[in-house]
Amino acid sequence: MAISAQFATSLDSADHIAVAERLGYHRAWLFDIPHEGPDVWMMLAKAARQTEAIGLGPAVLVPTLRHPLVNASAAATLAAIAPERVAVAFGTGFAGARALGTRPASWAYLADYVRTFQGLLRGETVVWRGAPIRMLHPARHAPARPIHLPTLISALGPKGLAIAHELADGLLTVNGQTGHAHEFTWAALGVHGTVLREGEALNSPRVQAAAGPGNALAYHATHEFGGDVTALPAGRAWLDAINEAPEGHQHFAIHDQHLVGLNDADLRAWRAGSWQAIPHTTLTGSADQIAQQIAGIAADGITELIYQPTGPDIPGELATFLTAAKRVVETQ
Repeated sequence: MAISAQFATSLDSADHIAVAERLGYHRAWLFDIPHEGPDVWMMLAKAARQTEAIGLGPAVLVPTLRHPLVNASAAATLAAIAPERVAVAFGTGFAGARALGTRPASWAYLADYVRTFQGLLRGETVVWRGAPIRMLHPARHAPARPIHLPTLISALGPKGLAIAHELADGLLTVNGQTGHAHEFTWAALGVHGTVLREGEALNSPRVQAAAGPGNALAYHATHEFGGDVTALPAGRAWLDAINEAPEGHQHFAIHDQHLVGLNDADLRAWRAGSWQAIPHTTLTGSADQIAQQIAGIAADGITELIYQPTGPDIPGELATFLTAAKRVVETQ
């Protein structure tokens, strides 16, 4: 199993990716989250200039944010800067869509988008929303077509899984979902959390910064997917804070600080005890405990574990997590 890193795209992303490369991470993924970060392609290109071998890619590209030719051209540009290092991942959009007050893309839309994107990179003329389009890039404006970029699709349910089987090289999942990993030769799982120091409490300030955003994601996702957030520890406190937002502005209250820090609702829930969910929503524990969990994830068929660090010490989080993960990887 490969160990990769993922980052909420920031102005420091290139530096963080350079650290990940020095530590030995396999690949670095960046979020496509224009509502709270710089352009994902710009930061990946900057990272390509600061690194030599680590894989690079956006995860996930949200189809409703850009015309497919825009993403195809950007992906081709990155492939020219970092040959043989680029992969891409697509999803219907969680915060990347909902934070804009819009719905995620339908699976039919995503499938058409990915087909179009791939056709463009093959050098084909394809039809998008009734208009034929093609990459017209001459020499030295993009690599020669065809361009093949390894592709993941983020999916959980049957529609998404069917599209992943049809169009992608592999599957990307989150929230501990590993049930379909064995169906794919490339199965990636995104995780969050932190390695606890000896005697460190789950509700310590450091753990709040390093594992709190990943824990908060469980509350955001449960609410957005129609679940009962009050069934989670301090879920009522979180929901009460969200319901105080002005009508039509709840998406700001939910997705502010998405996987970066804790927003007002997240902080209220934390103080009320949401931190008690951390062992279930993140990979947080001693190095031995995390290694044991990673071994179970590998046994489930995951071939790429993607760790997203948060908090003020990203390099430190990357180092301690990888040390714990290597206890498993080096014995496989």
